[in-house]
Amino acid sequence: MTKKRTLYYGWIVLAIGFVTIIGGYVCRNTFSVFYPAIVDEFGWTRGNTALIFSINVLVYGLMAPLAGGLADRFKPRYVLAGGAILMGLGMAACSIATAKWQFYLLYGVIAATGLSVAGWAPVATLVANWFVRRRALAFGILGAGFGLSLVSAYAAQYVIDVFGWRTAYIAIGLFVVALIVPLSIAFVRRRPEDKGLFPDGMTAEESEASALRATEYASHNIWHSKPWTLRSAMRTRQFWLLFLIFVCSMGVVEQLAISHQVYFYLDAGYKPMQAATFYGIFGVCFAIGNLAGSLSDRIGREKLFLPACLICAGFVSLFFVMGDTTIPWLPPFIAIGFGLSFGCIPCVLNATLADLFHGNHYGRISGIMIVGFAIGGTVSPWLAGFIHDLTGSYSGAYIMLIVAVLATGILMWFVAPRKLNPVGRQ
Repeated sequence: MTKKRTLYYGWIVLAIGFVTIIGGYVCRNTFSVFYPAIVDEFGWTRGNTALIFSINVLVYGLMAPLAGGLADRFKPRYVLAGGAILMGLGMAACSIATAKWQFYLLYGVIAATGLSVAGWAPVATLVANWFVRRRALAFGILGAGFGLSLVSAYAAQYVIDVFGWRTAYIAIGLFVVALIVPLSIAFVRRRPEDKGLFPDGMTAEESEASALRATEYASHNIWHSKPWTLRSAMRTRQFWLLFLIFVCSMGVVEQLAISHQVYFYLDAGYKPMQAATFYGIFGVCFAIGNLAGSLSDRIGREKLFLPACLICAGFVSLFFVMGDTTIPWLPPFIAIGFGLSFGCIPCVLNATLADLFHGNHYGRISGIMIVGFAIGGTVSPWLAGFIHDLTGSYSGAYIMLIVAVLATGILMWFVAPRKLNPVGRQ
């Protein structure tokens, strides 16, 4: 008699990962609305204030290999819970900051360290253990959580308007701890084997058949058959090409958009709540784009990735047209197109990384990629603010976005996952 299928526990783990990504990245992705409030209160330049965000990204990236290693070595439920507590305390403590160095320490170091330990590297490592055939879908759902965290900027702007930015920091810090800690401890498990299950919810018979197909496929695919370690991965050209993609896409494009996008709309003449609304629209569409990225499981990675890069560059170029408020439909139009097209990119990128460098050392490999993200994400927010301070314009930032997203597409073409580990042929 065939055993009746029940809900695959991997979906529960993925749901906790989704919630963790939303809660954790609220801490970073609300900076765009705190940024003008802090500049207005203290009178600091945009470049020096944006450095708060840049330090956060740098520390987050430098900690990522350690965070990935922690997820490989220790029980992830306690790793995620510990990171969430550190992150929440760092955010809440920003409410008492009165000097730049205090923001650099509390937001830039403490909150960033907590976010790294409870952030993408450990969560992606966890989810990659539970999903193989539906990997892009799983990463797309996680990426959608990141996109939805951008929507929190609207709520944060409301709290800032009504109660002040200090109260908003306390609220976010407490929210993160209360949301992530109990769920992680209660439900997160490292691998399907811990629950007597197999990846993707397969039965024992399906798992055995899948293993046989994978063995046969590996015998004809030298790349797929390798037991990848961090050292062996770093000896390949594809590793460093993916590293550069993380610099350009997740570093320059994503972090510049997160840190300065609200200011793009404010400088055009829109009010703070309007600007936060456009930013929230970008976040929702970014989430939808991540889910659309799961189509690469069926059609192949590059066939979705490359058109998404070209479309994204086209929508970013429209920022040059947004000089004032005379075209009121243009900001939401840009936010929708920018969010949808760019949202496809991280989903496919992370799935490609897992396709090519799978195995027990994926957490460390993923952590090094986040260092690449940190390099681009550290420089670009500060540089965009510095150039604005010099020129009084964000034209330089728009050019940076366009060049980075086009470079992302070109680099992925040379990674060529279609040749090394073609999706759908395993």
